[in-house]
Amino acid sequence: MNTKPRTHRIGTHAWSLRTGGQLTAAERTSMIPAVISAQARSVAGRIAMAAHLNRGRRRDLDPSRLTPPATNLTRVAEAHAVAHLGATLLNHSLRTYTFGAALGLVDHVEVDRELLYSAALLHDVALPDGAGNGLDFTVASAAVALQVADDVGLPSTAAETLASAITLHHSPDVRPSDGPVAYLLSAGAALDVIGLRAWDLPPSAIAAVIAQHPRSGFKREFARVYREEAARVPRGRAQFLQRYAAFGLAIRVAPFRG
Repeated sequence: MNTKPRTHRIGTHAWSLRTGGQLTAAERTSMIPAVISAQARSVAGRIAMAAHLNRGRRRDLDPSRLTPPATNLTRVAEAHAVAHLGATLLNHSLRTYTFGAALGLVDHVEVDRELLYSAALLHDVALPDGAGNGLDFTVASAAVALQVADDVGLPSTAAETLASAITLHHSPDVRPSDGPVAYLLSAGAALDVIGLRAWDLPPSAIAAVIAQHPRSGFKREFARVYREEAARVPRGRAQFLQRYAAFGLAIRVAPFRG
């Protein structure tokens, strides 16, 4: 299977640089089925959780397999994340990695943990202030990631994988064919933000992740900065999700406190 992202694919780094993250009417329409599918899966999964019938309750997950790698790349990425993010969004980034890695184990997806962890640390670094000039915030987050990659001498192919995972992550239709780093980054972020696929993980594992990286009012903080992003980029994916996916409501009703 070819897992290299296509340049015309909505959300890739190449697409984001070419368009600034601005969607055409046809592109907005093309993403609506993915939104409907995610909403249907969410309803079914939440019903299963409420009935204690979800698959995650029957799974064992070894937390030691979720420990992030410590490398030159991840140390520099950590420093940038700490510099750009407050505690609430930093903890979201750390949970995103752990949830993404956990879903990788569940889905039997082999992933470069160094790239996944670095992408998770950096995916939202530009969200609080935006990218400026009407650009999708992920364009600026990816620029930070590419600078980090250059600073540590990361090969160009790996750097592009990192950048595209970041620009893709808040598209509603990221899939395995986009590559394991992009797929698991998006899945981990979606689980933490709106609870998507929480039913696939053991409740004890989710509780342990949140205990280690507390939410501390994350719903309120993330809903605010995402609304601001939607206002800054009126034809971007944040605005699309606010309008067509009731994203603000999805954040509020995610199966987590705070």
